Amino acid sequence: MRVGGLGFVILAAFLWGISGGLGGFLLDMGWDPLVISFYRGAVGLVCILIWFLFQPTRLNKPLLFWSIVAGIGVAGNFIFYFVSISEGSIAVAATLMYTAPIFVLLISFIFRLEQASLFKWLAIGFVMAGVVLLTEVYSIGSDSISMLGLVTGLGAGLSYAMFIFGFKYASRHGQPQGILTIAFLFFTIITLLFIDRSEAASVFYSPDLFWMILLGIFGSGLSFFLYVAGLRRTSPTSASIVAMVEPVTASLFGLIVLSELLTVTQLGGMGIILVKVTILSLKQS
Repeated sequence: MRVGGLGFVILAAFLWGISGGLGGFLLDMGWDPLVISFYRGAVGLVCILIWFLFQPTRLNKPLLFWSIVAGIGVAGNFIFYFVSISEGSIAVAATLMYTAPIFVLLISFIFRLEQASLFKWLAIGFVMAGVVLLTEVYSIGSDSISMLGLVTGLGAGLSYAMFIFGFKYASRHGQPQGILTIAFLFFTIITLLFIDRSEAASVFYSPDLFWMILLGIFGSGLSFFLYVAGLRRTSPTSASIVAMVEPVTASLFGLIVLSELLTVTQLGGMGIILVKVTILSLKQS
């Protein structure tokens, strides 16, 4: 059962990585990051709604509140992620997003949900050092990444942490299909307020419609279903570790399809972040 669960999580992470690559491809085609984010979430909502209709769950106020928190996290994660890709590269943006466990740790410290320790502060320090090397922040303005790309990449990680907290507390009051339906519905409403709706409507008459739909299926609908199914069969710690497949997949997509290259320094920074987050996840178990 554990192996099957890990397999579902790995497949979900692989699809998330592919969705990052598809987002990069659509950015190269000239689409706005917010429009790309909208289609990823809106198509995902349709997929998750089908799941909800087959397995309905009772709604209540705590479930609604924490699901909305998760929805805000999803909105921030998708939008910041694609903006970060547009300002740098898929590999850098995907790895910055995986600083989420560090933000979870910091939030836990602030609200006294977890006690600080030397090991945890060292983990935060190492990850920050990895971010500096990965983004080459000391030479912002070069071809590596802009300051906006750095900030939005970290914003994607913070938003991911918000989703984790929202989903965790909502799970105490309802089933995943209900939580994700509310979260993605709220996401869709939020993004509709900010996107260029005329550009979004033009997608229906564009040859890129297929890629937008595929992005939503891979990046939200099917991947979240597989991830939740995997979590039911394995531990959250194991799931968080094998989910590192996402930045690796996204990086390979950027390299092979979009010809994005990383320097030796950036590869070192990526390695520090991924290894330290993995060690932190193991320690937290």
